[in-house]
Order: sequence, then C-alpha cells, then structure tokens
Amino acid sequence: MLKILGRATLTAALACAAIVTQAQTYPSKPVRLIVPFAPGGTTDIVARIVSEKMGASLGQQVLVENKAGGGGSVGALEVIKAPADGHVLGMATVSTTAANPAINTKIGYSPITDFTPIINIAATPNVIAVHPSFPARDYKTFIDVLKKNPGKYSYSSSGTGGIGHLQTELFKSLAGVFMTHIPYRGAGPALNDTVAGQVQIIFDNMPSALPFIKDGRLIPIVVAAPQRLAVLPTVPTFKEVGLEPVNRMAYYGVLGPKGLPKDVVDKISAAVRKSVEDPGVRKRIEDTGSLIVANTPDQFSAQIKAEFDVYKTVVAKQKLSLD
Repeated sequence: MLKILGRATLTAALACAAIVTQAQTYPSKPVRLIVPFAPGGTTDIVARIVSEKMGASLGQQVLVENKAGGGGSVGALEVIKAPADGHVLGMATVSTTAANPAINTKIGYSPITDFTPIINIAATPNVIAVHPSFPARDYKTFIDVLKKNPGKYSYSSSGTGGIGHLQTELFKSLAGVFMTHIPYRGAGPALNDTVAGQVQIIFDNMPSALPFIKDGRLIPIVVAAPQRLAVLPTVPTFKEVGLEPVNRMAYYGVLGPKGLPKDVVDKISAAVRKSVEDPGVRKRIEDTGSLIVANTPDQFSAQIKAEFDVYKTVVAKQKLSLD
C-alpha cells in the first residue's frame, strides 16, 4: 500500500535529499573566501597563501575577497548572510570572533551561534614593543616605569575592540598598570605612529612588528607565544613573567555560515589540511612568523568560545565600551 506523505514530511525529505546531493557535488562553482580586512595584513596573507592549493583540492577556484570595515564585522556579516552551501567562506580572527563581539553589543552576529567553524589554519605570536625613546629595554624595567608613571604613557591599537586593544587591556588588568589607549583605523597606522614615536607602546602581531624590531626601530619587551621565539631568544613569554592568561596568540582560521553540512565541512577542512602539508605553503606561512595549527572543527569551535569568554570578562572588568 502506497503511503501518502504529508506536506511537512515531504518538504523535510526533499530538504534532506538536497543536502545530501549538495554535499556530494560540492563545490559546484568557485568558492569565495572573505577576508574581513584590507589587503596586506597577516589575515590576507595567510588566506592567499592557502587559497591556490585549497582550490586545487576542491576542484574549483578559491577567490579571496577583501571586505574591510567595522573592525572585521562587515566581512563577517557577509559570511553569515550567505547560503549554507560552502560557496562563501570567511577568514576568522580573534578580532572578528572574540574581541570585537565582546565589546560591541550591536555587532549583528554571535561568534558562537552564527558560524560553522571549520579549521584554524595558523596562529601568530604577539609582542609588546616600545619605541626606542621609552625608558626600558626589558620586562622588569618596563613594568617599573609604568607603575611609577600611571597614565603618562600611551599604547596604539588597530581600533577599539580589536585584539590589540583587548589583549592590552587584559595585560593592564593583570599587571596592575595603566596606559592610555590610542585607537587607530587599522593596524598599519597604529604601527607606523609607534615606530615614529608618536605613541610609545604597541601590542602587535609578530609578522608586522618584526621588521621594525630587527632594524632597532622597536624594542621587544614580552611575547605571547607557547615558548620563546627563535628570532627573539632573549625576550620572555607572558607565562614566564607570571601573566599566563595574556599568553594568547592570534589565530587565522576558516569558517562558514551556520548550518553547513558535515560533508561540506569535512571537504573544506581536508582541502586546507592538504594545502598546509605542502612544503612551499608551510614555509610561506611560517615565514610570516606564524605557526601551523590545522585543527579539527570541534577544536576550533572550542577555541573561539574560549577566546570570546576571555574578552567578555576583560570588557566587563575594565568597563570598556565603544562610546
């Protein structure tokens, strides 16, 4: 006897069939990879390094698109509004999935519920560095100077709500020091003004700060990294100086809109993994000062949640706002 399906049951069955077919044929067209920042930064560099090999694995081009604005929120919002079919992906950073959402209650998305985390490609150490005119060359003296002169010195950041801002506020809260925040419209201008001596202190990604450290235009004080860096062997980590919670690296991962089918997630994850296994790709990423991570979707999801929780606490404790 033929069983007649109700409309709701039939609709659900057709939806399931469509998802299965979609996963089997994915990708059916070029994949857009949204970088939520301007060209030239570490996020953009990592995206472009992996995209070519990633596309070869998927059988379709992976086209990198820069959608800057709102501290990364413009690009992030474009990802969550895309169909959950894997043809629009985004680069995830601490700024877009933790720091900015933690301080901006009107950002328009939840980093926990509005995305499908896929893979963390790489992580980058961060460094507190000072202009050579600052009266310290080591961590102990740096802290002593700040404690004796609360409010005298300033630090630059890429903008309110970015990782440089909130990671410095985390440092301030734990170290018991006060510096004035000078927000800029991007990491480049913040770094340039610190190098020029307009601002004395910056908490920056290692790839962008390192060239200035190497030529003596910035002095490294302490790094956020699992261990001392080979390029800065005399500079301690935050763990070494007793501030392990600040020992947080920036991450550069891939995510999609919520509801991506598991088979699609697995295909994208496998393509990224294969890309970073290529010696040339690995070297180019490591040459930026980054460390290959290539973790699982569950691990990346847990990492995003942990970072978001940390910076929500920082915002509350430091009474930070966008006003």
